[in-house]
Amino acid sequence: MQVKKIVGKKLKEIRLKQDMTIQILAEKSQVSSNMISRIERGLTIPSVEILMRLATVFDKSINYFVEEVSSSHEVVHTRPGMRDTTVYDDKDNMHTESFTSGLRDPQFMSFYCTVPKGGQSGEQNMYHPGDELIYMLDGRLKMKIVDEVYVLETGDSLSFKSHLPHRWENIGDNDAKVIWTLSPFTII
Repeated sequence: MQVKKIVGKKLKEIRLKQDMTIQILAEKSQVSSNMISRIERGLTIPSVEILMRLATVFDKSINYFVEEVSSSHEVVHTRPGMRDTTVYDDKDNMHTESFTSGLRDPQFMSFYCTVPKGGQSGEQNMYHPGDELIYMLDGRLKMKIVDEVYVLETGDSLSFKSHLPHRWENIGDNDAKVIWTLSPFTII
């Protein structure tokens, strides 16, 4: 099943289970009712920020929305090229394969990411609960966290609190290959 269909199905399921209208969910999550409707119908994949807002309302991690329970396991072994692409996958800015997809209730999420030359997270900063670890396998990535700029090169790592406003950009001459790990999300 496509990721956008899984996300839409899970969102509608949990919303109805909690006897919540789209309008109430929109107010609680600060996500437009039109966007919620489009997500539920499988017409769009929400951004990480929108998915996190929705997850917070239901006291869930974003993993809840992208993985089917019937396909979760206690041990997951994957080979290169056989990993699931994720809700973060965007052909122009980052190709993302999940190391943890299919793992039952993971306490972290980890991805193998290929960021094409010039790929970026966008002009707006991101921020969300948890911690992040970036390990550069190859290439150059510029990370801006609050007002500090870090240029990561092969072998470098960077850990930070994800609530700090941040964004990234591939400033190298080639694709950047990155292992990106996100800690558990503490949803209050």
